[in-house]
Amino acid sequence: MEETGVQRQYAPTSICFGCGPANEKGLRINSVRIENGLSLEYVPEPHHQAFPGMINGGIIGTLLDCHGNWTAAVALMDAQGLEEPPCTVTASYTVHLRRPTPVDIPLKVTSQIKDLSEDRAEIELLLEANGKVCATGSGLFVAVKEGHPAYHRWS
Repeated sequence: MEETGVQRQYAPTSICFGCGPANEKGLRINSVRIENGLSLEYVPEPHHQAFPGMINGGIIGTLLDCHGNWTAAVALMDAQGLEEPPCTVTASYTVHLRRPTPVDIPLKVTSQIKDLSEDRAEIELLLEANGKVCATGSGLFVAVKEGHPAYHRWS
């Protein structure tokens, strides 16, 4: 039985392509807590290919972006003693594609909190397949306030 991830716990009606549980055509990632971050396992589908047998780099970027954003949101929630995460958005992120990433095996994505302040978090990201590093990344994610277009997206 799959553990309930933070996306399903805190934003079950989200339509985000990468992390929204309610987006039937999206990736619907399921990130769970680990020490100082989050972890997820994701099995790409054939339509995620860039070329035969290998996943598209944009899909990899989306996995890292959404997973990193949720890592930041949960870290800010925990640090501030909130009952639910603040709505966070990506300010910047980088992805380094280290090797072709196979489409037919589970991918493991982990994140670690690098730096945390009152309204933002820097996150380090790692994507592996069969224990081999396929991509790394980092991102800056910030909490938004009322009036920002994404403010109510998780509710």
